[in-house]
Amino acid sequence: MSSTTTPGAAAERPTPVRSGAVKAPAPGPGRGRGKKRSMGKQNLAGWLFSTPFLVLFGVFMLFPIVATLLMSFTDFGTRNVTRPLEAKFVGFDNYVQLFGDDKFLKALFNTAYFVVVGVPLTIVLGLLVAILLNNGIDRARTFFRVGFYAPVVTTIVAVAIVWRFVLDPSDGLIAGLGAELGFSTPDFLGSETWAMPSLIMMAVWRNMGTVMVLMIAGLQAIPTEVREAARLDGASAWQELRRITVPLLRPTLLYATVITTIGYLNVFEEPFVMTQGGPSDSTLTVSLDMYREGFNFFHMGYASAMAYVLFVVIMGITVLQLRLMKDNTK
Repeated sequence: MSSTTTPGAAAERPTPVRSGAVKAPAPGPGRGRGKKRSMGKQNLAGWLFSTPFLVLFGVFMLFPIVATLLMSFTDFGTRNVTRPLEAKFVGFDNYVQLFGDDKFLKALFNTAYFVVVGVPLTIVLGLLVAILLNNGIDRARTFFRVGFYAPVVTTIVAVAIVWRFVLDPSDGLIAGLGAELGFSTPDFLGSETWAMPSLIMMAVWRNMGTVMVLMIAGLQAIPTEVREAARLDGASAWQELRRITVPLLRPTLLYATVITTIGYLNVFEEPFVMTQGGPSDSTLTVSLDMYREGFNFFHMGYASAMAYVLFVVIMGITVLQLRLMKDNTK
């Protein structure tokens, strides 16, 4: 007998389930609520672990920044240390007074001079030393790297002692070499002409190691195949540097230039330890002038205005550098 099937019977048969297959449970209202509860616990744990940092940042960073901004609009002085709310609000008078202050304008010019001369010298010398240590020196490479980086981690007091001996006009190293060769040397730190170049030379020597380390890291990231291909094509060392090394180092150069510029705009230790801003304010910088106004003369409101002018200058120059080199780093 032949079996007969009714229409639609095949459609009514259940679909066979393969062995081992797990059927996903249907989403229910409890699953979404549980996921949200789990994420809430993770967020809470993250905030709890971040709380010590946030407290320290708020107390020692954020609060002083805001307090300094508010202070710059007042005549805050020593009389207000115990009664800060009694400081008189003077509006923008401190800022207006700054740009009529010949000493501050002199300090601003000296700081610009320090940056314009010191930053390119530091970057160029750091790059050249990095290239020599990465390519040209095979023996005692670690020794030279440590030697060039040692001034970075040396305290400014030790650096000042060494450079005072080197630059001393009577018994210094340079004066002694000059006497042996038959010529006299100037009073480097006592001359208005030579004081700032001497500080720049010391700062370049001290900070060149930071740029060197950054450049070595950038050089080691350049594929060796690129250099080998250029040499096979007959490129000279200068062409390799100009057409390959420098273009591929642009992100590193940008970072090194920005951090070096920010450091040199804040220059304080070199003139404070070596010259105290002299002679005749020829080495007075904005940071040193701000320190004097705030802690020698106790013009805290005026010094706070200086700090925020310097902050705006640093921010503007940093943004300008990033925009000028942005297209070249793509």
